[in-house]
Formats: sequence, C-alpha cells, structure tokens
Amino acid sequence: MGFINKLFGGSSEPKEEKLLPWITLSDLKQLDAIAKKSKTKTQVVFKHSTRCGISRMVMNQFVDAYDLTENDLDLYYLDLLNYRDVSNEVGFKFQVMHQSPQILVIKNGVVVAHASHGAINEVDLSRFI
Repeated sequence: MGFINKLFGGSSEPKEEKLLPWITLSDLKQLDAIAKKSKTKTQVVFKHSTRCGISRMVMNQFVDAYDLTENDLDLYYLDLLNYRDVSNEVGFKFQVMHQSPQILVIKNGVVVAHASHGAINEVDLSRFI
C-alpha cells in the first residue's frame, strides 16, 4: 500500500493544513466597510461555492500558493450559498458580474482586478499592495 500511495502522490504523513488570515464576509454592512478600508489597504474578496468541486479545487490551489500576510491586505471569504444576498450585493456594489468561484481585488473603493475559476490563481495579488 505504501508503494501505491507514493506512486500516486499519497502520503502516510498527515498534511499540515495552511491557514490563511480569512475574514468571514457574511453581512451586507461589511461591504461599505470594505470600500472604505480599500482607500488605505487592498481588500480581496474570495467568493466560494461550498457545493462545487471546481470551486474547492481552485480554493485549495489558492491557499497553497498564498504567500502574503495580514499586513499586506485584508482577505475576505464569502460562502456564497449561505450568504446569497451578500454575494448578489458584491456584484452590484462593485460592478462585477457574478461568477463562482471568483476573486475581487478592491482599491480606492473600486475593483482593480477580478477573475473566476482557474484564472483566480493567475492573479498576482502582490501587484496590488
């Protein structure tokens, strides 16, 4: 069994989970605060569908590649299935058509970059700090 795990990328060692400095986005009032805070610090919203395999895969890749700190930007996590009204308002307020998964980079009250699906992991967040 060990040979098969090694052959197919499995490991008997438990993988340590990487924790990001997520801020849960669950209230419409937070959107005004995000716009205001974006005047002094980059704000990023990651919209995630908890029932979508593609969204889970993209999120895992995002987490693995993420190398910034809380000092660099604020990183919001939006569970769009549980907070559909917030997800809808994000699109309206920041003038970006809804996608899932999706990332929005907000500076000075406006979206300066956004991407969905696999393109999320092509966004170089360090450019917006």
